[in-house]
Amino acid sequence: MTSKGFRVSKAVIPAAGLGTRFLPATKAMPKEMLPIVDKPVIQYVVEEAVAAGLSDLLMITGRNKNTLENHFDRVAELEQVLSQKGDEKKLFSVQASNQLADIHYTRQGDPRGLGHAVLRAKSHVGHNSFAVLLGDDIIDSRDACLSQMLKLHEETGDNVVALMEVPKEQIHLYGVASIGAQDGDVVEVIDLVEKPEADKAPSNLAVIGRYVLRPEMFDILESTQPGRGGEIQLTDALQHAAKHPEIAGGVRGVIFRGRRYDTGDKLDFIKATLRIAVDREDIGDDLRDWLKGFSKEL
Repeated sequence: MTSKGFRVSKAVIPAAGLGTRFLPATKAMPKEMLPIVDKPVIQYVVEEAVAAGLSDLLMITGRNKNTLENHFDRVAELEQVLSQKGDEKKLFSVQASNQLADIHYTRQGDPRGLGHAVLRAKSHVGHNSFAVLLGDDIIDSRDACLSQMLKLHEETGDNVVALMEVPKEQIHLYGVASIGAQDGDVVEVIDLVEKPEADKAPSNLAVIGRYVLRPEMFDILESTQPGRGGEIQLTDALQHAAKHPEIAGGVRGVIFRGRRYDTGDKLDFIKATLRIAVDREDIGDDLRDWLKGFSKEL
């Protein structure tokens, strides 16, 4: 039975990273504003949160991220021009971004890691459970993930992380879960290791950019010492919760088997663009035909 005490309405979206893997494109533009077809990455993330029923969003930003705020704000002059031209389709697409949700912003300040970024949301979130969606991680809208995580949290009161099976050669890029009891794609997380060497990883289940957390996690983060890279790691705080469930609830994982794109990675960014584009009504058929011809040239 769903507990009202663990119902979630707020989401935190960390988006303060520098995007160095996409330089020089991100020299003056946030990586979250890079377009997948004709929408920036960050809009896909916001739309996912809204689709899962979360309408109060807090973005954790940094320097040179003003375009994020501008994107989700009204542009009256542009709307007027499109309206006068009678271009209703483009007018709707422009207005859609500023009507998605109630979006707030705060800066991280010092870049001290994901855990520190999440901690910056404490005053906004208050004493409520909340979701965290990384701003450069896209879950395909055709594959359920966050809604399943929210349901599990509401039913159990445990913190929930999204897990995904990854190849051994990529395991060092992620936080990795050690699991206990398993029921289908829901597992008990008994330990977490941040970016382990492949031969020391406890499993092939990596934590990807979706979390549903209890408010007590803020207290754990406040006492979490800097870890790998001198940063406050969210993985370390979750590890503490997994080992001490009496403090902030335990940790469960939902194994996600759908389409997910790490748009901070160049190859994944290109894959995301192609996979989303081929299913678009306006360009999908033409792109498929072109790809078939192009593949013969390889």
